[in-house]
Amino acid sequence: MMGQSKGGFSEAGLRRLRDVLARYVESGRIPGLVALFSRGGEAHVEAIGTMRHDGGAPMRRDTIFRMASTSKPLTVAPVMVLLDECRLRLDDPVQEWLPELADRRVLKRPDSPLDDTVPARRPITVRDLLTSTFGLGMDLTAMSFPIMGKVFELELTGHGAPVPGPDEWMRRLGTLPLMHQPGEQWQYHISIDVLGVLVSRVTGRPFETFLRERILDPLGMKDTGLHVPADKIDRLPPAYAPDPETGEFIVWDEAEGGRYSWPREFQSAANDVASTVDDYHAYFRMLLNHGMHGSERILSRPAVELMTTDCLTPGQEAARTALARNNVHVSFGQGQQGGWGFGMAVRTYRGDYAPVGQFGWDGGTGTAVYADPHNQLTGILLTQVGLSVPDPARLIQDFWTTLYQALDD
Repeated sequence: MMGQSKGGFSEAGLRRLRDVLARYVESGRIPGLVALFSRGGEAHVEAIGTMRHDGGAPMRRDTIFRMASTSKPLTVAPVMVLLDECRLRLDDPVQEWLPELADRRVLKRPDSPLDDTVPARRPITVRDLLTSTFGLGMDLTAMSFPIMGKVFELELTGHGAPVPGPDEWMRRLGTLPLMHQPGEQWQYHISIDVLGVLVSRVTGRPFETFLRERILDPLGMKDTGLHVPADKIDRLPPAYAPDPETGEFIVWDEAEGGRYSWPREFQSAANDVASTVDDYHAYFRMLLNHGMHGSERILSRPAVELMTTDCLTPGQEAARTALARNNVHVSFGQGQQGGWGFGMAVRTYRGDYAPVGQFGWDGGTGTAVYADPHNQLTGILLTQVGLSVPDPARLIQDFWTTLYQALDD
C-alpha cells in the first residue's frame, strides 16, 4: 500500500468503509453488494457476499443489477441529445408527438372524483416532463385518492403486469385527468416513462435503440440495457423484496425467466435499466466532466448543467422536502436532498455529509448512484435487496457516510 492516502481517500477511511459494507453482508441482512467509488482517475471497487441469500456464486465487479429508479438519471440523456440538436425545444408542447396528452382535464382538487375537472390552463411541454411537473405522477401522500387508484389499476407505474406496448400505455394515460395543472407540482416517476415514448416518436425508433446509439455505445456501456440477454443472465442475481414483518427473503424477480430476461413491449425509461458499477461509473463521470468522455463529446456542457441544476420553484421544493422529511417511515430516511434537476435529485441544502450540488438518485431495488462536483467524487452502490425493509436504505446511508469520512485532502 502507498503511504496513508490512496486516490484522495485515507487508508483508515477505506478500511472503515469496507468494514461497514462487510458488516451488512456478514449479518445476513444483505446477501451481496458491489460498490464503486472514484475521485479523479482512480476507481475502487468492493464486491462482497453472494448472488443469492442462501449462498451460490460470489458477487463480482461485472454483476448486473436491476437499477429500478436509478434508471431515471440515465434515461433523460437521449432527450438532452434531442435538445442539443434542436429536434426538441424545452417549451414545445408535446402534443405534436403525444396527441394522447392534448386537451387535458385537471382535477379540481387532487382528491376529487375523476369526473370533477376543469380544463388545463395550457398544454404540457417538454420542460414539464423533464422536471416531473406535467401534472401526474406517483404521490405517496395521495395513495387513497381516486386518481392514484386508477393509475395503479391501469398499470401505469411499471410495477404491475407488463403493458402491451408504448401506444397502449399512452392511450391509457390519456384516459386520465391530471392531478395538478401543468408546471404546478413536482410528482414522481410517470413523466420519465412519457419521455421514453416521446424520444421514440421523435426519432422514429425504439427508445432503447436511440439510447444505445447515442449514450450507451459511445460510453462503452456494453452491459447496460432494458433487459438482460440470455448470454449474460447468469450475471444477474435474483431480486429480493423481504417480508416487512419477518425479514424473510422473498424472491421478487428471478433471473432466468424473470421480468428482465426478455425485451418487454413497453420499455420503461423510469424503471427498467439493468447495468453494472463500471457502466454507470462511465455515465456519471461523463456528467462530472461536463459531457465529455475522453476526447468525445456525448452531451453539451449546458445540457449537463441544466440536468444537474435544481429546477424546482420554492413552492415545489417545499412540497418535495416535506414528502422526504415526513414520510421517513416509508422511505427509511432516503431522499432528503431538496432539489430536483432532470430525472435526478440535486442537493440544495446540507442535510448530511454530502455537499450542496451533489446529484444522482436511489432505486427501490437497493441501488444508489451519485456524483459530487465539489469533491470530484462518484459513488455507486448496488444490491439485490429491495426497499421493503430498512436494511438496504440504511446500508446506502452508511456507504455515503463512510465514503465521505474517507475523503483525504
